[in-house]
Amino acid sequence: MQIAVIGTGYVGLVTGTCFAESGNKVICYDVDESKIQALENGNIPIYEPGLSELVLRNASAGRLRFSTDMAESVKDAEIVFIAVGTPQADDGSADLSYLFAAVENMASHLTEDAIVVTKSTVPVGTNAKIFAKLRDWTGRDCNVASNPEFLKEGAAINDFMFPDRVVVGVRQSEVGDVLRRLYSTFLRTDKPFLVMSPESAEMTKYVANAMLATKISFINEMANVCGCVGADINDVRKGIGHDQRIGFAFLFPGVGYGGSCFPKDVRAMMRMAEHQNVDPQILRAVDEVNLRQKTILLSSIEKHFNGQLAGKRVAIWGLAFKPRTDDVREAPSLNLIDALKERDVHISVHDPVAMENVQQLYGDDLEYALSPQDALDHADALVIMTEWGEFRHPDLSEMAQRMASPVVFDGRNLYEAAQMKKAGFVYYSIGRPKVMPD
Repeated sequence: MQIAVIGTGYVGLVTGTCFAESGNKVICYDVDESKIQALENGNIPIYEPGLSELVLRNASAGRLRFSTDMAESVKDAEIVFIAVGTPQADDGSADLSYLFAAVENMASHLTEDAIVVTKSTVPVGTNAKIFAKLRDWTGRDCNVASNPEFLKEGAAINDFMFPDRVVVGVRQSEVGDVLRRLYSTFLRTDKPFLVMSPESAEMTKYVANAMLATKISFINEMANVCGCVGADINDVRKGIGHDQRIGFAFLFPGVGYGGSCFPKDVRAMMRMAEHQNVDPQILRAVDEVNLRQKTILLSSIEKHFNGQLAGKRVAIWGLAFKPRTDDVREAPSLNLIDALKERDVHISVHDPVAMENVQQLYGDDLEYALSPQDALDHADALVIMTEWGEFRHPDLSEMAQRMASPVVFDGRNLYEAAQMKKAGFVYYSIGRPKVMPD
């Protein structure tokens, strides 16, 4: 099929590349000329394992092209995917200005039978609004579908190629049939292709993210209780996770969720509920718990140093909101950095891929170490904020020798208490008792 993808951000670039990999001809459009130029030169603007290789292979094969010309991008397209950003507005709702600007710009160039598909995360009712606007701008009824994405940063290629399910919202069965053929390559293991109304499809995306965010905030709150009563959240997690009604997914305690999806989607769903006079009590609690969780390690650090942080040197391992991505949007590490800077702490940081993004935010205010070990030199404490694999099996003896004092605040529970105790560390973690050295 001939496909156009509007927007070359995380979702758009992954979507276009994976469709090209399955044999379709794809043009990815963006208004950002520098981004398109970079992509044409083989430079990928985001870090996602495996994406660079796929982009280069499909571009070389002629199946994947990039353009800043809307007419060129959509004039022959059988399907046009909208994958522009829907950032959080000041009131917490989704800002749809980029989406409707894209719809307006493409309207006059659409073929009569083209299917416009929303990939962007949008409030319920957006599909209907796009349909109405296209009718005003084209003078005809256009095919408009919803197809929410369920990609995890760091595993997006695999998620797209081997989806748990594909959800589409359509008003005509024929449109659903076209999308089913498009996705058939990725559903060979009998994963479901779920056809529903556009409103249900739009809601499915928000409900999925809200459910996952709820699980994270729940286990974090339980971890905080465990830390107060002497229980170990890791043992508790195992005790509940083997219950088939609960399971283990997203029940890992930490310093709160971040990224581009969960924070804004939970808040956007809150606004949707409030607009319908529904009080979103659970969603509000999920968001509030998460915001508090981002400060949990700061409280431990202040208590350990008796509030005397000025002049201390703190090393931070991990800046991205999760491993296998360079995304620092709403990352808990930024909350900690801001708080430590306010307390005149000298901060050295290391992250395998996200340091450039953080440096754009903080410039020379931080020290950027080329390795995890280099960040530790003369540090009064180490704080672990992201569970990168590189951090899981460090040389504890070298760590202790490099640091001014062997103190670790582990926001991801990477290490065993006995291991840290034997190595001579003061060790704080999430939802587990404090460890003192022998």
